[in-house]
Amino acid sequence: MTARRARLEDLAEIALALPEVEEGTSWGRLAYVVRKRSFVHFREPRPDAVDPDTGERMDDVILFAVGDQNDKDSLVASDSPWFTTPHFDGYNAVLLRERDLGRLTRRELEEVVTDAWAAKAPKRLVEAYFDEA
Repeated sequence: MTARRARLEDLAEIALALPEVEEGTSWGRLAYVVRKRSFVHFREPRPDAVDPDTGERMDDVILFAVGDQNDKDSLVASDSPWFTTPHFDGYNAVLLRERDLGRLTRRELEEVVTDAWAAKAPKRLVEAYFDEA
């Protein structure tokens, strides 16, 4: 049996199932936040993320927080849809185009979203969540 590919609706379902998560906004675009801290958000088109095929600013980039540089490096270094831009040098986040969600399995997406939440949620909330899991 093959793993089901991730879909956009999975992102909301996974994020909103985590403790104390709400939909919010970041720069006027949809974000998932825990105690007012964004851990996943949809970016506006920016000059640092340009489609190499069209030369146009990407309008479907999603930012995911990561725990540290090692997490970031392992996601970006693999043959995967994850990427970064010089704008995010030194910042614990990775980027993914919405169109590339299907390159991930739902399980892979769940792992990255949960890790993103854990990177931004208060330590005690994270510990309580993983103690119950």
